[in-house]
Amino acid sequence: MLLEGKVAIVTGGTRGIGLAVVKKFLDNGASVILTGSRQATVDKAMAELTEYGDRVMGMCPDLCDAAQVADLVETAVKKYGKLDIMVNNAGISARDSLYEYDPDNFDKILDVNLKSVFIGCQAAARVMKVQGGGVIINTSSMVSIYGQPAGCGYPATKFAVNGMTKSLARELGRDHIRVNAVAPGVTRTDMVAALPKEIVERISAPIPLGRVGEPEEVADAFLFLASDMASYVTGEMLSVDGAAQT
Repeated sequence: MLLEGKVAIVTGGTRGIGLAVVKKFLDNGASVILTGSRQATVDKAMAELTEYGDRVMGMCPDLCDAAQVADLVETAVKKYGKLDIMVNNAGISARDSLYEYDPDNFDKILDVNLKSVFIGCQAAARVMKVQGGGVIINTSSMVSIYGQPAGCGYPATKFAVNGMTKSLARELGRDHIRVNAVAPGVTRTDMVAALPKEIVERISAPIPLGRVGEPEEVADAFLFLASDMASYVTGEMLSVDGAAQT
């Protein structure tokens, strides 16, 4: 039980990698508040987690609203007594060509993928400083390392998440708050699972390990960084991509 007695918030925790992180944390003894963008998705995720009883709850705040995120953190403290781990995982993607990229869509990517991470880090750090420490983990991406051929807004936000992670690790270290990021590669989320077998094989071919990753494998990286096994690890971007970027 690597997280016995710990309390975590996982944004974007209703499906895919986020839900895998929630389950991994719960299986290792933590209590977790997960968030989703809609009550329906939160309810669906919670229906999969009934075995964990009162150790898990779901909410759907606007993650770009500082007051609502402050209420989210306050709920964790009131219900479970503290906040040890903040996982800023919520995000959206797009593959618009630059020539047709709607600036409003670019703004939306910035809000969900970057502004919400800033707000989540700030709200969590304020509580963690008073407590004497904590862990913040941001979700980055393999495209934060080398970009992608379309949809520049997504890698731009992930490059920025890396910079924020590095900077906050340096700023918050004195308050015993570790800040790291996980950079997943191609992972078998709902979108990938729905692809035809031949397309998945084509995607997998350039990956040295010869396959896409599983959400549980990415969740293991979050578990490591959240646990005391990573007590001297901060300011790192941990790639979980089968060496795909090389």
